[in-house]
Amino acid sequence: MIGRADISDKLAFDSKGLDSLRHSTRENSPESIKAAATQFEALFINMMMKSMRQASASEGGMFDNEQSKMFTSMMDQQLSQKMASRGIGLADAMVRQLSNNAMTQALQSEEAPAMPMGGIGSVDQYVQQQKLGIQASQLLATTGTIESNSSAKHVQEFTQKLGPHAELASQSSGIPAKFMLGQAALESGWGKKEIKAMDGSTSHNVFGIKANAGWKGKTVDALTTEYVNGVAYQKVEKFRAYDNYGDAFRDYAKLISDNPRYQQVMQSTDDPSKFAQALQKAGYATDPMYAQKLNKLIHQSFSG
Repeated sequence: MIGRADISDKLAFDSKGLDSLRHSTRENSPESIKAAATQFEALFINMMMKSMRQASASEGGMFDNEQSKMFTSMMDQQLSQKMASRGIGLADAMVRQLSNNAMTQALQSEEAPAMPMGGIGSVDQYVQQQKLGIQASQLLATTGTIESNSSAKHVQEFTQKLGPHAELASQSSGIPAKFMLGQAALESGWGKKEIKAMDGSTSHNVFGIKANAGWKGKTVDALTTEYVNGVAYQKVEKFRAYDNYGDAFRDYAKLISDNPRYQQVMQSTDDPSKFAQALQKAGYATDPMYAQKLNKLIHQSFSG
């Protein structure tokens, strides 16, 4: 049997690594499926890194040549593998949410093309051709966003951690604390997928507030899921970063209460459904199901 220990240090970007994954999944063991999911996580991280480099790229620099691009690509592949071995949660989500059949069928398929060594373009092709049956955006959107009643352990821990900040922000803005807690839980996956910097430090931005041109504070670059005509896709955006959660709640409350864009939101603080719908209508999020998710979460988790 080829277990995770045997293939976790081999890249799936080359044909040998892909063949090893294919053969290991025929064993249909939890270890081999976990290893395959980890390799897919590495591919996703590599795609994310390419997007981030493109977003911050400068043309015509002293070291801007084909050789430097090749070595940067190789370095990104190795770094992606290292990060995936530690895990960012995507592989675990795939193991939980995908049945063994979806993963094994994709990797066992003899029609699946071998992956050549090379740039990230081949990774894009690989992801499309393998058709694992689930988009990375759907995984990220669903991971950690569990609704449950107020007695659930994760709800109590989340409320204990952020409740005092929500209460203080509520006093100054008039926005109900439970509405803010619900939105923070939805945006951050109950704190499990907070926006973080590349070094792993948290931005304390539990509301997913982007850093526009007028923002003078700290920022972090992060991959986010956006929807265009109901279709999800990923892009790298700049997000606001705070020194603590109190600052995050104060900034959110100020944004909603002071910005004319959210005037209707402030007129709907008596009803969670109207509040959520007003937020979506004002364009707070592009997810077409955002209002429904937020309203359901507030009712189930913070109305007890």
